[in-house]
Amino acid sequence: MLDAARLQQLIEPLFPGLMGIRLLEVSQDRVVAQMLVRPDLCTSGGILHGGATMAFADTLGAVGTVVNLPEGKMTTTTDSSTKFTAGAKVGTTVRGECVALHRGRTTMVWQTTLTNDAGRLCAVVTQTQLVMDARS
Repeated sequence: MLDAARLQQLIEPLFPGLMGIRLLEVSQDRVVAQMLVRPDLCTSGGILHGGATMAFADTLGAVGTVVNLPEGKMTTTTDSSTKFTAGAKVGTTVRGECVALHRGRTTMVWQTTLTNDAGRLCAVVTQTQLVMDARS
């Protein structure tokens, strides 16, 4: 199984690395990460942009799926639903905890809760990942 350090190396040169996502824990059932809320990830009001929230959660669900993929398979997101409940201010750190709701042969469903520095729930994101044959 890929561990958090190896997966961090894989995402570092990609969009999640650009966003500053830091993987803290990775298992087949759970992924935990954090991200500094930088000004370039915010709305004009200094609050984490909704798109950045969704991209953060999407990354965690994808990482969880990758850890569970059989040899010769790959994944892509097919569905994502986000419910926003509070903001995260620039200069703070958000934490995402993503848990597997379903780990099937052809799809996996993950739910990410995003909290701010005060521990307040900012968003809940539920996504479906398709499991498909890797391209040769």
